Parts: sequence; C-alpha cells; structure tokens
Amino acid sequence: MVRRRTLLGGVAASGLLLGLGATPASAANAPDLPIRTCDDWGARPPSAPTTLVYGKPERILVHHTATDNVTDYSEAHAFEHARWIQDRHMDVNGWLDSGQHFTNSRGGFLMEGRHGSLDALRAGDRLVEGAHCPGQNRIAIGIENEGLYTAEEPPREQWDSLVSFCVYTCERYGIAPAAIDGHRDHYDDTVCPGDKLYSLLPRLRQEVARVLG
Repeated sequence: MVRRRTLLGGVAASGLLLGLGATPASAANAPDLPIRTCDDWGARPPSAPTTLVYGKPERILVHHTATDNVTDYSEAHAFEHARWIQDRHMDVNGWLDSGQHFTNSRGGFLMEGRHGSLDALRAGDRLVEGAHCPGQNRIAIGIENEGLYTAEEPPREQWDSLVSFCVYTCERYGIAPAAIDGHRDHYDDTVCPGDKLYSLLPRLRQEVARVLG
C-alpha cells in the first residue's frame, strides 16, 4: 500500500492534514480534520429542525460563493463571512440554515456550514440534508469556497484546505476522488464554481487520489 505523504508544504505548515504522514487510515480511524463548528463562528440556530439522512453521500460538490476575492485571510474574517452567508440564506433565500454543508475561507479556514454536518461527517454513515444544489441535497456534500473564480484561481491556502477537506471526506464516506464534481455538473443554470476553479477539478481529483493511495 502506498504510504501517505504530505500534499503541499502549506498544508503541513497549517496542520490541516493531521496524521497524513502515516499509512492510509480506514474511515473508522481516520484522523480528524480541524473544522470550526457552527458554535465556533457564532451561527444562529436553524429556524427549523434539520433533516438527517442515513446513508453515505455519493459525491462532493464544489462551489464558490461568488463574493469578493478579499485579501483578509484571518480567522475573524472567515467567521464573519460564514455569518454573512447564513444571514443571506436564511433571511433572503428563506432557508432554515446555511445551505452548504461546509465553507472554506480564502485563508484556508474550514467551517461547518449547516448545523449537524460535522457530526454527520465524522460518523461517516449519514449526512444532513442541505440546500446547495437541487436534486443533490440528500446525496452530495456541498462545500462553498469563499471568492469568485471566474477569472482567478483560489489562493494557495484555500486550495490546500480544499484538498485536505476532500481527502478527509472521501475517506470518511468512502467517496471515490472521481466523484468530486462542480456545482455546474449537476445544475444547468449556474457557472459555479467559476471557470478557473472548475478547470482545476481534474487536478483536485488527482491530488486527493494521490494522498489516499
């Protein structure tokens, strides 16, 4: 079996891939990835109970938030942005909570989006129903990447954390790296996650597969 290696220097330095120098772990004993909880970033409670779906999701869907490509990479900004997303999804869209399961800031901070998503991910046999893509909300994990990637690529910190998240999620749920898709792959009326990030998805699948061995 191929031994895991650190993906990129930035990932190792930030501690996002804990234990990834060891032999690939099974879903049962995969090391936890540092993901900030809804409580950590000050989320509002959902306006109604979330729905728990038992069974493993089929894929990961990569999104972008189509917001400014800010240069504030701090944790404080990441938390502020997560609150802004939740407010918009609840107050403008009328959803019960943030639509996406997880959020990845431009500074590489990974955060739980919809309440209960992190516990479900760590359990590895269930997911919370999301609101990130019609027809996919009960069978796909949605991760929003802060920024607009129609003409610009994600910064290194964000890319590294996206790879780390996909490695961890594939491992927990038994998802094949080939099943990492873009939002536009399953919804016609969108350009999400932007042409630049979408063009990087083959590389994302390759890097995830290489780590998983």
